[in-house]
Amino acid sequence: MISVENLSKIYSLGRVKVRALDDVSMDISEGEMIGVMDKSGSGKSTLLRQLGLIDWPTTGKIMMDYQDITNLPENRRSRLRLSRLGYIFQEYALLPELTAQENVCLPAMMLGKKRKQYHAHSLQLLELVGLKDRITHRPRELSGGEQQRVAIARSLVNNPEIIFADEPCANLDSVASEVVMETLARLNKELKVTVVFVSHDPDDKKYAKKLIFLKDGKIVPKYLNLSSK
Repeated sequence: MISVENLSKIYSLGRVKVRALDDVSMDISEGEMIGVMDKSGSGKSTLLRQLGLIDWPTTGKIMMDYQDITNLPENRRSRLRLSRLGYIFQEYALLPELTAQENVCLPAMMLGKKRKQYHAHSLQLLELVGLKDRITHRPRELSGGEQQRVAIARSLVNNPEIIFADEPCANLDSVASEVVMETLARLNKELKVTVVFVSHDPDDKKYAKKLIFLKDGKIVPKYLNLSSK
């Protein structure tokens, strides 16, 4: 599905060069649930931003279905993000003036779909993530865990092939975190959507079928496949 070859990302802080990613190569196959793990500052979120086409790498290549998508112009990157990729941010990124359902519908509206195409689907997704009774609530009326589940439903509204979740439980307590991670695992199993999540919480390892460990922007050691366990 996605292949990464020798990916590096260097940030310039004045005269100082910070290498956030250092020659990373990896593959993401259809239907996987991959956990990118290790301490804060190891390059996990930077990697996810490259894979989700939110940022550009300094060097290296990102292939999707054998096509190079590394340096696509922004209009094509935006279209690809909306049509084939889903992204979940750690801070939820919901619009406060919109209801839960309206927030879920936004990506479909941005893609130019008609209301009848996404209205019923958004309701189905909110029910799927356990928020059937919260569709008319605005973010301020929802708990942190509920807001993140709205974000999960939003990431699914355009039927993406892969979801990237950047520290989806960073702002949640342990109970809400478990609900969010179990929701992602269930969607991976039931909908067959590929999930790549970033976490520094060792407890989240149990949700992954494959683990990738990053340290100082490098994969160490070779990623671990857990699917046989």
